Amino acid sequence: MKKYIFKVFIILGVLQVNAQETKAEVFATVDQAVGNITFTDAGDLVYSHHPFFSPIKRVMFMDVKTKEVKPFPNEAWNTPRTTDDNYLSNVLGIRNDENGIVWMLDMGQRNPITPKIVGWNTKANQLERIYYLPNAVVPKTAQPNDMVVDTKHGYFIIADEGIGNGGDGSKAAFILVDMKTGKARRILEGTRTTLPENKPTIIKGKHLAVNGEDLLVGNDGITADVNFEWIYYGPLNGAKMYRIKTEDLLNESLNEEILDTKIETYSEKPNNGGLSIDKAGNLYLTALETNSVAVVLAKDKSVHVIVENENMIWPDGVSYNHVDGYMYVSAAQVNKGAVFNDGKDQSTKPFYIFRFKPIVEGVSFR
Repeated sequence: MKKYIFKVFIILGVLQVNAQETKAEVFATVDQAVGNITFTDAGDLVYSHHPFFSPIKRVMFMDVKTKEVKPFPNEAWNTPRTTDDNYLSNVLGIRNDENGIVWMLDMGQRNPITPKIVGWNTKANQLERIYYLPNAVVPKTAQPNDMVVDTKHGYFIIADEGIGNGGDGSKAAFILVDMKTGKARRILEGTRTTLPENKPTIIKGKHLAVNGEDLLVGNDGITADVNFEWIYYGPLNGAKMYRIKTEDLLNESLNEEILDTKIETYSEKPNNGGLSIDKAGNLYLTALETNSVAVVLAKDKSVHVIVENENMIWPDGVSYNHVDGYMYVSAAQVNKGAVFNDGKDQSTKPFYIFRFKPIVEGVSFR
């Protein structure tokens, strides 16, 4: 019997990392669902309110010491209007960089505006730049969800889930944006590594479904190693983690057939949302179905649970704060949203932000 149980755990590829060494602690509780998290140079939190709950304030700032919150970058940017589009409509993906700029990926959708990437310089407290994403790269069914801010190669590398406006994940893709020129390209749409697998999200026996149909989400979690040499990614609904050399992904001379041959199947994984990495190459991914964060160990590609908590309901964004050395993870309760529960919002306050120590030092801005 003991031998059988051990084999089951090996097959699942999920083993418990020493829980006495790694614990999830509650960093803060808030009144609205937190999507993704990033940081200022001082280590204060900047986070998106999860779009599934149609928040009035799209992005928030939290003082790390007082836990006080306010709209980020200010009230005006969180106020939709018809006179211009210099406001945030629908933000989930958010990342910082070494220049003190917080980049916010505005998917649009809630308002009749062009999707865009908004950079706010937290050192100068002013707008850095806006990159607009035209319809050609963000079609109707797109949902650009998360991104790598690659300051080495000068690109935003965006994962598009392909579930916007009724999309079924079949057109999930990458969106590449040149930081210098603003030129945007859409690649690997509906291909084997961006498509979701028929691996439904099941939480406590309940399928994540809309009108009785399983929601299958494509290209989602994405990160880069410490030197921006490799891009790691995978569909939310899928059992495989993939990686590709950044230079290959960005190489315009490679057609998609050749590009596909450059992609490596890296490891097994659970259905996951956010993705981060440490300096040893260990990957941290939010395991949506088990109230936990898993880690893919670089040494042998094995998958382990590193932290779990009963209140970590739909762990979404995971991000490293280089100021205090913690990984932060949100618990968004997405599965309790009205769209998945016959029109009734079953989420409950408070919403949690957890943190934990990674196995080794994390990578800044991931």
